Amino acid sequence: MTTETTAPAAPGISRSLFVLSIFYGGMVCIAGVLANKQVTLGPISELGTVLGVGSLAVEAGIFAFLFLVAVSSAVAELFGRRTANQLVLLGFIPLIVSTLLALLVLSLPAAPFMTPESQAAFERMMAQTPRIWIGGITAYGISQILNVYVFSVLKRDGGGLLWLRAAVAAMLSQAVDTLIFITVAFYDPQAGFAALEPLLVGQMLAKVVLSAVAVPPLIVLAVKLGRSLDRTPTT
Repeated sequence: MTTETTAPAAPGISRSLFVLSIFYGGMVCIAGVLANKQVTLGPISELGTVLGVGSLAVEAGIFAFLFLVAVSSAVAELFGRRTANQLVLLGFIPLIVSTLLALLVLSLPAAPFMTPESQAAFERMMAQTPRIWIGGITAYGISQILNVYVFSVLKRDGGGLLWLRAAVAAMLSQAVDTLIFITVAFYDPQAGFAALEPLLVGQMLAKVVLSAVAVPPLIVLAVKLGRSLDRTPTT
């Protein structure tokens, strides 16, 4: 007579949290790469001209970062603030590993058939200064934790409008993100903060406007997707 043993059940994780977490990790990694290009957006640039701060430009990494803000808020909405904070903290893993991998690749000799132009372009795009690396990592952690906190507090205090809570949290967090990143990455004690003012104002204004416009529909979509995934039976 044989006795069958049953393997212990694996810890459960909802389908939506699994999907959103994978997507979040991808956006963490690509944000730093996209940030190497500065882009101008017509309506936002015109707004800068009206306000007297010139044509506004923003690093393209903001597009991936808006997804990060929306996903972390969606996780807070679906699973609570604690889970959302854990997602943000776990996001440091792909962020730091991808940074270390970039440094490793930069230190390795290029293949003989790689043209000098291609090598120079790659190094120019990927070889950022330590202050920029540190500024990006610090700004990511603080701004994302702040986003989750503000979003959760507004919900706790009776805020029923998902899109409005998302917009307020995103605008505040992106303003703080800009302040931290530009200060850490570019502050010069001899020049003082006055030298950073044009860059700070332009970046902050552009990011706040983009957050107000893009994050509300993104979080509504993410929450609907999450609820739909969890309603779909697994096979």
